[in-house]
Order: sequence, then structure tokens, then C-alpha cells
Amino acid sequence: MDNLFGDLRLGTLWSTPRAARRTRATSLQAATEYTGRLGWTVSVGATAPGRAPGDAPCECAAPYCAAPGLHHEVGPELSAGTPAQELAGRCAAGAPLLLPAGRHFDVLDVPAQAGLQALVRLERMGTQVGPVLAVPTGRLLFFVTPGTARQLPELLYRMGWDDAALDLACHGAGSYVAAPPTVLAGLGAVRWLRRPCRESAACPPEARLLLGTLAYACHRSRARTAEPAWLAC
Repeated sequence: MDNLFGDLRLGTLWSTPRAARRTRATSLQAATEYTGRLGWTVSVGATAPGRAPGDAPCECAAPYCAAPGLHHEVGPELSAGTPAQELAGRCAAGAPLLLPAGRHFDVLDVPAQAGLQALVRLERMGTQVGPVLAVPTGRLLFFVTPGTARQLPELLYRMGWDDAALDLACHGAGSYVAAPPTVLAGLGAVRWLRRPCRESAACPPEARLLLGTLAYACHRSRARTAEPAWLAC
């Protein structure tokens, strides 16, 4: 693998130790942390009739939905001011949790392998990376400042990536992101690759700090898949 990025394997990303699975937070515990400690807004999702979470494509028809099959009926928003009794009543065991984008953060959405390579590079450069989600659909989600989805074409233009075919999307206002411990049926659980803390939840990084490295990783990953096998080795 390219020495510029280092070496991270997808197998280590999706495997979870048994002890970690046993201690995975419940939906109520996670919702309490998201709303109370991190100050985010949370909604409880519902699966569309006749489909299972993770079925593709999602009914929203978005090219890269970050809450596939789970935002057919989104319940009332839960926040730090929601009474504990109401929070407990809505967050039943196994309830899918959704984070609305565009308010506290937007989310850059890239293929898992390209995202892993970019993450190694960014952290080696000392860049402060915010929360990062690993979704079992094979995508990584990087949390960045709200408004990025609207600004993305201009940001890519300024960086010279506007005419490149990049497997890179951004979720902003009107989109939802599935949050741990949500499980996509038949695929697996959504996981934090870089967990949020109070600081990163309140002040996610500006997209321009991550976007150049993410765009290059996506471009290089797509270019390698187009190479003959003997050149891509």
C-alpha cells in the first residue's frame, strides 16, 4: 500500500472483540450520551413497511444514504431538555438512533478503504479529526462543520477537484445519520471509528482541513481499481 497513507486493513475495522460486543451501549444509554454530554439532537428511526434496514437502495433515493431504510418515519426530536421518562419510553431496546445533519455538523461520506488511508495520513500530519463513523455499507463518515454540504462544490473547485470523478458525498440539512448502537439488518452495527467528545461534538473540524486528503484518497482508490491487476499490486 502507498507509504503516503500507511497501512490499515478493512478486516480490523469491522471485527469487534466479544467483550466489546457484550458491553455495547443500549439505545437509551447512547441517546442519553448524545443529548446530555454531547449536546446533539437525536431522533428514533423506523423501518419502512416491507423492507429491512440496510436494504438498497433506500426509499429516499439518495446516492449514499447514511441511514438506509431507517428514516421512513422519524419520531420527535430528543434533546438535552427531553424528560428522562420520555427518553426511556422512546428509546426501546434496539431502537435505531438517527442524528440529524446540518445542525451541529455535516458529514463527509467516502468509501471505507479511501477513508482509512486518509485518516492515517491526516493524523500523521497532526490534523485534528473529529468524530468518524464506520457504516457496514462500506462507508466512513467524517463529521465536519455544518454548512459544508452547501459549500462542497465551491470547496472542491478551489482545491482543483471539481472536474474529478470522486466517490465522495456530503450529508447536510434534511439528511439523517445512523448512530451507534444502531444495527443494519444483515450487514452489522454502525460503529465509532473515532468517538466524539464534548470538544469535537461542539466544534467539528472545518471541511477544508480534511477535504484535500479525502479527495486525493478517493481519487487514488478509484484510479487503482481501474488499473490492470498486475499494476495495482
